[in-house]
Amino acid sequence: MRIDLHAHSTASDGTDTPAELVRNAAGAGLDVVALTDHDTVGGYGEALAALPAGLTLVTGAELSCRLDGVGVHMLAYLFDPEEPELARERELVRDDRVPRARTMVGKLQDLGVDVTWEQVARIAGDGSVGRPHIATALVELGVVPTVSDAFTPDWLADGGRAYAEKHELDPFDAVRLVKAAGGVTVLAHPAAVKRGRCVPESAIAALAAAGLDGIEVDHMDHDADTRARLRALAADLGLLTTGSSDYHGSRKTCRLGEYTTDPEIYGEITRRATGAFPVPGAGGRER
Repeated sequence: MRIDLHAHSTASDGTDTPAELVRNAAGAGLDVVALTDHDTVGGYGEALAALPAGLTLVTGAELSCRLDGVGVHMLAYLFDPEEPELARERELVRDDRVPRARTMVGKLQDLGVDVTWEQVARIAGDGSVGRPHIATALVELGVVPTVSDAFTPDWLADGGRAYAEKHELDPFDAVRLVKAAGGVTVLAHPAAVKRGRCVPESAIAALAAAGLDGIEVDHMDHDADTRARLRALAADLGLLTTGSSDYHGSRKTCRLGEYTTDPEIYGEITRRATGAFPVPGAGGRER
């Protein structure tokens, strides 16, 4: 059984539509895929309608958080999407994305980059605009060779020359809100040092004590030594360990199913969840 619990669509910063994502997941030989767009479940309906037979869809979101100035991404699974307090927080984050992106475009222009808001808006389309869309604009302009190269102090990394803050959740509040909505929380790529500063292990321990369910261990931004260290930390803290691709379509080099989650861990996630349930595909429809 092949399970990928971290993938993005055009509802946020991926390049596959939700329908394309589930079809591509089936084509990659996955049995289960989680749609975890940034701060939104807006793509879930389309993904569900197109869900191929043999593929199970897990609803989720990747929540934007910040702790002591460090960006934290919290994967939330199988929560009730209608729960009002969590829905309100997701909306606050999404609403702040456009003014934040406009600010970053202005900073890039001040740095001499010939980027425009119209270009970024075209790239984002109907998705929730974010730094990867701005990074894609920099690639189009030849400023950087890849999206990943835009996430440096020179450009869009936390604290970088063109960085701008947005409304973000406290991760302890995120754990509380997701749990209240019947969901399960997993800290995404907690040691992805290429992305910038990471929270210390003491913070992960504190989150575990507050109800965090797991950490994402097997991820393209964790080398073998880091994965071993995180696995040992999870064992000490009683946390689940997941593996996922963090797929973004053509925007990143990772492939669906590049890293996967153990079926027993997936089973435990579904057992803990009460807000929503995985949905098996029944053939879907083309879109």
